[in-house]
Amino acid sequence: MTSSDALHSSAALVLQTSRLIRIVRRHSHHIPAASVRLLSLVDQSGSATVKDLAIADQCSQPTMTGLVNGAAERGWLRRDPNPADARSSLVSLTEDGRAELHAARAHNAELIRERAALANLSDAELALAASVIERITQVDRKS
Repeated sequence: MTSSDALHSSAALVLQTSRLIRIVRRHSHHIPAASVRLLSLVDQSGSATVKDLAIADQCSQPTMTGLVNGAAERGWLRRDPNPADARSSLVSLTEDGRAELHAARAHNAELIRERAALANLSDAELALAASVIERITQVDRKS
């Protein structure tokens, strides 16, 4: 494979994964994609400040505050005092939030499994696709 071929394949991977995300969002679980993204960020971090979540999600702090407030009102997140900074709190998942995130992920997984079956992909091909994307996303790119 030439460098040009690899670049073309890389561009195709970005394009197709973006399309896949749009498909999942169009058929999303009963909660907005932004809420699923927030619950995933909190799940990944364990607990975080609103500022850290805004940075991770590349949105403004007021936008993230609104998302956190909405999720907390639904009982999906809780706020605890931040021992490192009394002016902020640490946001973490509640059991209801964890259950909601699990349900959304299960729904999305079923959607992809169904589409993979319609595309005549074997279980091994689906596993390979997931493995490739996981390996790419796990690379820690240091500048």
